[in-house]
Amino acid sequence: MATETETFAFQAEINQLLSLIINTFYSNKEIFLRELISNSSDALDKIRFESLTDKSKLDAQPELFIHIIPDKATSTLTIVDSGIGMTKSDLVNNLGTIARSGTKEFMEALAAGADVSMIGQFGVGFYSAYLVAERVVVTTKHNDDEQYVWESQAGGSFTVTRDTSGEQLGRGTKMVLYLKDDQMEYLEERRIKDLVKKHSEFISYPISLWTEKTTEKEISDDEDEEEKKDTEEGKVEDVDEEKEEKEKKKKKIKEVSHEWNLVNKQKPIWMRKPEEINKEEYAAFYKSLTNDWEEHLAVKHFSVEGQLEFKAVLFVPKRAPFDLFDNKKKANNIKLYVRRVFIMDNCEELIPEYLSFVKGIVDSEDLPLNISRETLQQNKILKDYVTRMKEGQNEIYYITGESKKAVENSPFLEKLKKKGYEVIYMVDAIDEYAIGQLKEFEGKKLVSATKEGLKLDESEDEKKKQEELKEKFEGLCKVIKEVLGDKVEKVIVSDRVVDSPCCLVTGEYGWTANMERIMKAQALRDSSMAGYMSSKKTMEINPENAIMDELRKRADADKNDKSVKDLVMLLFETSLLTSGFSLEDPNTFGTRIHRMLKLGLSIDEDDEAPENDTDMPPLEDDAGESKMEEVD
Repeated sequence: MATETETFAFQAEINQLLSLIINTFYSNKEIFLRELISNSSDALDKIRFESLTDKSKLDAQPELFIHIIPDKATSTLTIVDSGIGMTKSDLVNNLGTIARSGTKEFMEALAAGADVSMIGQFGVGFYSAYLVAERVVVTTKHNDDEQYVWESQAGGSFTVTRDTSGEQLGRGTKMVLYLKDDQMEYLEERRIKDLVKKHSEFISYPISLWTEKTTEKEISDDEDEEEKKDTEEGKVEDVDEEKEEKEKKKKKIKEVSHEWNLVNKQKPIWMRKPEEINKEEYAAFYKSLTNDWEEHLAVKHFSVEGQLEFKAVLFVPKRAPFDLFDNKKKANNIKLYVRRVFIMDNCEELIPEYLSFVKGIVDSEDLPLNISRETLQQNKILKDYVTRMKEGQNEIYYITGESKKAVENSPFLEKLKKKGYEVIYMVDAIDEYAIGQLKEFEGKKLVSATKEGLKLDESEDEKKKQEELKEKFEGLCKVIKEVLGDKVEKVIVSDRVVDSPCCLVTGEYGWTANMERIMKAQALRDSSMAGYMSSKKTMEINPENAIMDELRKRADADKNDKSVKDLVMLLFETSLLTSGFSLEDPNTFGTRIHRMLKLGLSIDEDDEAPENDTDMPPLEDDAGESKMEEVD
């Protein structure tokens, strides 16, 4: 008999979690099997890793496997693995008394309306067993400890018992789930096979299902009544043997047997090198993935290493799908896996809409188990940035651009650098898409240094000085707006630039200059979006810059000064470049620069052949404009 039973109370947060899981209805309870198989796979990974340096670690159970055993007679579903197992300390610490790091965060996510399928991301996937089970019994054996049994009905406590007389595992873990009355579907062979194929088909270890096999055997009546004949042996009857043979009746009986059935036969070919895979293997994988009866037209097999690592195999079908142009259709051709475990197939961010006919898989080694816009929170860069934030800093600052060289000396960063704030450089094209989905991290808002809405903490003296400068430059702002017209939405005094004369800021919810550049480069871009996503630019001028101060003096003295308009246009076009935009008319910009060079070199315009009519009319005169203004 089992001895030495100890009772432990669940840690308060885990008790709350269990109560939430048990008493709340979720439509996708099926994810419990994905989580338990993933845990078994992790345990197998650990023992396999230990065996690389010490082969004797496998002696107790040399075979690495995952077994699933449904039993309708006892209404139990059992998952057995030959992984590393757990010591008594592991049982107590991992399954109840010490809160795992993600318990509280997971409950907060659920309360905020998140999906229960996120449970694996927070390290509490074991408790998903209680989505379908009213009682769970875990038997486990670690190489360094005796065999123990953990048991709980999730009623606030659990027991741990040293198991001396039960079935000895050798090494590994056996989980027995006593299913709720309304969850008996998970004892059906077809249901289990479908779930394993959907979520865990590409687990590295063999997953076998204990299946029932029924065969019919045909026997004759005399075989069935052999004993009866023996008792009547003494009776002698004259019978026609031929007639007796004809009248013999045949009888069918059913024989029930059990056998292990390997469920995950299809191997993850994306884990192999492309040069090692032949066309037939790709074709077989494609057909298995898509249920297409034809082979694929083309395949792309690649891997990406960097901040996030992933492998992908993408296929182009031979025929266009019949619903290719159905806008209401949900794109689910790309399946997202994390460490060979299926997560979702409706991740619209994985591939653009115009490539919706492409089919395949993406498998990441380190992506969080949910890639929704709220949970890109495991990003390593943001983990490091937060630890270095200045005291009192409540926002995370970032800038996007074409390259590090293009952004590190950007005028947008001048005030941030002066205050000692760290800024994240996001210079990959994909960063523009990703950051648009990630609004905050650990309660701290992510703020673009190139958009409106950048507010920096200032002292009362700084605020007072800023107000005085705004009042002083109000006239110049009006003049610049009149000159630029609808090229900018407004002109304001900046508090983000320190050295540069000015910069161009985009709207908080529109495209950045970098995103505008990326979208213009798209061969099949939807130009209709550009109209409202390329929001009007705001020109922010630096009141402490000598150029702006001199321009203010000239505009205050005579706002009809011909040089004011030309200088404003030159500053606008220069700030387009420094702010990351492209020039619509480089020739006009070049003409302005050439004229500045002539002035600097004291070259009289009369000495040169006339290039352009550069005489500009007063600002109030809208009747006729110069050739230069027409170009602008």
